[in-house]
Amino acid sequence: MPKSPARLASLVLLAGALAGCGEGAPKQAAPPPPNVTVAKPQKQQVTDYDEYVGRFVAVDMVEVRARVSGYLDKVQFEDGQIVKQGDPLFVIDRRPFETTVAQARATLAQARANLAFADADLARGAQLVRDKTITEQTFDQRTQAKRVAEASVQAQEANLRQAELDLQFTELKAPVAGRIGDRRVSVGNLVTGGTGGNTTLLATIVSIDPIRFEFTFDEASYLRYERISAGNAESRSKGLPVSLRLIDEPEFKHAGKLDFIDNVIDRSSGTIRGRAAVPNPSGLFTPGMFARVRVPASLPYEAVLVPDVAIGSEQVRKFVFVLGADNVVQPKYVTLGQLASGRRVIKDGLSADDTIVVNGLARIRPGVKVNPQQQGAAPAAGPQASNK
Repeated sequence: MPKSPARLASLVLLAGALAGCGEGAPKQAAPPPPNVTVAKPQKQQVTDYDEYVGRFVAVDMVEVRARVSGYLDKVQFEDGQIVKQGDPLFVIDRRPFETTVAQARATLAQARANLAFADADLARGAQLVRDKTITEQTFDQRTQAKRVAEASVQAQEANLRQAELDLQFTELKAPVAGRIGDRRVSVGNLVTGGTGGNTTLLATIVSIDPIRFEFTFDEASYLRYERISAGNAESRSKGLPVSLRLIDEPEFKHAGKLDFIDNVIDRSSGTIRGRAAVPNPSGLFTPGMFARVRVPASLPYEAVLVPDVAIGSEQVRKFVFVLGADNVVQPKYVTLGQLASGRRVIKDGLSADDTIVVNGLARIRPGVKVNPQQQGAAPAAGPQASNK
């Protein structure tokens, strides 16, 4: 059926109107460059550190054992108390030893009396032999008797000294200052003394201040510490300052000094033993306690530091975005070091003259133009930079 001229005209006008509307619509504008915060890396003197786990050990640890046998008569300390050198600890029944001393004194008196008689007899014999009253043989016998009496006196004097020494050994005193453990024997029990392997252990004492901290480290670390101390064969890193923290502490706040490194590297583990001396005036550290120690691994040097939030990851590689010409960012791959003053040390890959993105990494990608704002400056109008 043919269309009427009027209808055709209306269709033409409608098509023209639609075409005019399409030509007048505005095009969609490109998004503005994302706002980011930028800053220069910080330069600072830092020192590299190594960290190890170790244990505290006492400078002195003594097992208190009796030198003489007998029944335990007294205990003169409280379990776990602090003792000073020379403080009384135990008393063994003294009466048998006092009797032995009295007997030794009596025997010595007898020997001295015999010596006095032999001496007088010899003096008389000297005159008699000159007068030919006694023979030379008789005089020699008197001389021999005096010598035997002198030897007997010396032997009895030694016996008396030993008896008096045994009597002193009945009182056991603290050989070192420190904290004593609990008593291992109660009053009334027989204590076996002497120098054999079956002597009775009465208690143990460990020194408190200072205390030592022992740890092990590998051969490469040993070489670093020796070079820090200029390879002085006498010092062997002696005096190198270290710091420690306990398992419930977030920071290394206890100071000490390296005072010993072993003379051999263990063949089976490839490690060597080190030891630090740590002041312990409060008695907080106790032998056997675990802690972490931080040892300087380099001399102080000037390093480049950036905030941790400015560091991105690409699989195993780390990078930072650096602001280039025309505010276009590009990644620079870097080698990370330790944390220092809340910032990350950059060992390689970044210069102190570079300008890096420190906030807003999630909003950018390599080759993107950004709207940089210096860290600490007043915020510009528009979307705020974010690292989320």
